[in-house]
Amino acid sequence: MSDVYAVDLALDLAPSVPTAVLDDLRFHLGAQEAENDVDEDTDAEGRAGDLTPLLSGRGPARRIGGVQTGELLREEDGWALTARQELHAELLPELDSLVERLVYHARTEGVVGQVRFHEDEAPELLLNRGGTLVRMPLVPRP
Repeated sequence: MSDVYAVDLALDLAPSVPTAVLDDLRFHLGAQEAENDVDEDTDAEGRAGDLTPLLSGRGPARRIGGVQTGELLREEDGWALTARQELHAELLPELDSLVERLVYHARTEGVVGQVRFHEDEAPELLLNRGGTLVRMPLVPRP
């Protein structure tokens, strides 16, 4: 049995989002190395120290179908983020931490993403409620 989750994010960030948050997001998207990343600190799974790029998968998704992607674009009035990934359960706490930081700076209210165990039919929604991350499980209809 596999412990893979489908993760989808789609949100807009305020133009005032701190550089440190953007740098962290770019690292997770695979766009830049962590500042403290040194070759001898990278293990066989590509982890830099305790950091794992959570949104850096690209190409076919093995368990959830479709394509893994992640994109951050500068807009006139902030930043737009879209990501679709498959992650192992052990990385979900790191994902929560990242999404909490993003939601705090998000312009998007309401649904900003979802997380779904790859064998489940219904996801758990990720909501922005006034800058706070709220998880809302959906229950499939019988």
